[in-house]
Amino acid sequence: MSGHHRQSDLDIGTTKKADEWHEGNENDDVLDLVATYVPGSDEEKRLLRKIDKRLIPCIWGLYTLSYLDRANIGNARTGGLQADFGLTSTQYSIVLLVFFISYVLFEIPSNLFIARVRPSLYLSGLCILWGGVAASMAAARNYRELAGIRFALGVCEAGFAPGVTFYLSSWYKRYELASRFSLYYTATAVSGAFSGLLAGVITQHLDGARGLEGWQWLFLIEGVGSSFLGFFTWFIMPDWPSTTKFLTPEERILATQRLAYDGLANTGGAQGRVGHLRALVMTVSDWRTWILVVMYMLCTGAQTIQYFVPTLIGALGWKGYVGQYHTIPLYASAFVCILGFCWGADYFKRKPLFITIAASLGTVFFIIVTATTNHMVQYVFLIFAFGCVYALPPLTLTWVPNILGHPAEKRAVAIALVNALGNSASIYGVFLWPAKDAPRYIPGFAATTVWMALIAVLAQVMSFLIKKYPLEAPDAEKVVLEEIQRQRQRGLAGTHHPDTA
Repeated sequence: MSGHHRQSDLDIGTTKKADEWHEGNENDDVLDLVATYVPGSDEEKRLLRKIDKRLIPCIWGLYTLSYLDRANIGNARTGGLQADFGLTSTQYSIVLLVFFISYVLFEIPSNLFIARVRPSLYLSGLCILWGGVAASMAAARNYRELAGIRFALGVCEAGFAPGVTFYLSSWYKRYELASRFSLYYTATAVSGAFSGLLAGVITQHLDGARGLEGWQWLFLIEGVGSSFLGFFTWFIMPDWPSTTKFLTPEERILATQRLAYDGLANTGGAQGRVGHLRALVMTVSDWRTWILVVMYMLCTGAQTIQYFVPTLIGALGWKGYVGQYHTIPLYASAFVCILGFCWGADYFKRKPLFITIAASLGTVFFIIVTATTNHMVQYVFLIFAFGCVYALPPLTLTWVPNILGHPAEKRAVAIALVNALGNSASIYGVFLWPAKDAPRYIPGFAATTVWMALIAVLAQVMSFLIKKYPLEAPDAEKVVLEEIQRQRQRGLAGTHHPDTA
């Protein structure tokens, strides 16, 4: 670009002075900036790599510990908690249930909040809080106290998963989102595998140390670890593309341009605000929201199997810490399936197709698990089926901002609503695996099989409907023009902006 507003030899680490963005041939600069955007350019690829290196490790670490603290109850149960509390199958289901009640109730308010605050502080702060609550589960003396603490844990974790989805959709284009979200979502698989490994080691070697049971050490170690990480990510995570200081002024404009041309008004303030009530009305009155809600309910209903994996493995003949170790291959399968299906969906830009493929394969695998009585065959196909179950939530949830991408406040509400109502399936899903159904657990496996089949069908129905009744996208050029104006008013040097990440 010619003129003194943009230099071709500008080093990537150089920061422009504020006055360079206020005077001169402003209209020419605007037209140049809009006209020179080239999708897939070398500059954009460098920017994308820079964003990946900063965002993904932070949210991956946070989510890994989030899932450890949420799902370690299953490992604690088989690691001595059930025997110490005399925990019945119904009581254990109640302990799981109360978490999802608070989780569902607080998701939408939390996501409305994140659209107005700094995500670096908010998401890291949630991690610090839930770590402390998770560690306090070690102090529970009966299942009622444990249930109360789990309710508080649901309040603290409610805003994190939908908040991260909204946060990532404010940085990445539609067909970059699933692949990045898959990297983040592999944290669920890694935490599950690591939880089994860690639970095996702790219950084998720390049981009785300093007067504490092995399951108490499990809660303490994983909870304190979450709070510890939250204090570090606080200082590392960037906030919004249009405000962060870890990008140069030119990179901030490019980050805004590429999102605008992708049809997303999601740069964290690039367009005018929509009120909370208006955003909520826009979301609940859109029929697309409710199809996505049903799909995600089916996904999370199927995924409640994760809380019973140690129990199911025990029914196949592996008990104690040996059973803990046998949970690891299931999460390894989940890791591979999450990455494979999500990256494939982005690469081929066929998200509904990959949802259908994953759900159809899962249906077949669960039918085999349910029909056979050979324990090794059940174990092998349970591993494959578990991977398919885990691939579906990130594919479905990242489809929400693809379909309901604008305005940003509507997108935030839609993500939270789909996630919240979707997770409500866990409220009844936790009752699908009672001890009386052991050892084959046919009702639980049968319900999960039906849900997987319905997901496969609904993905294709939704794909057909959104092509027939598309939403009108915002004018990309208008979004870029407004953002450039906004950047110039701020001075782009960011000397007065609170985002220092």
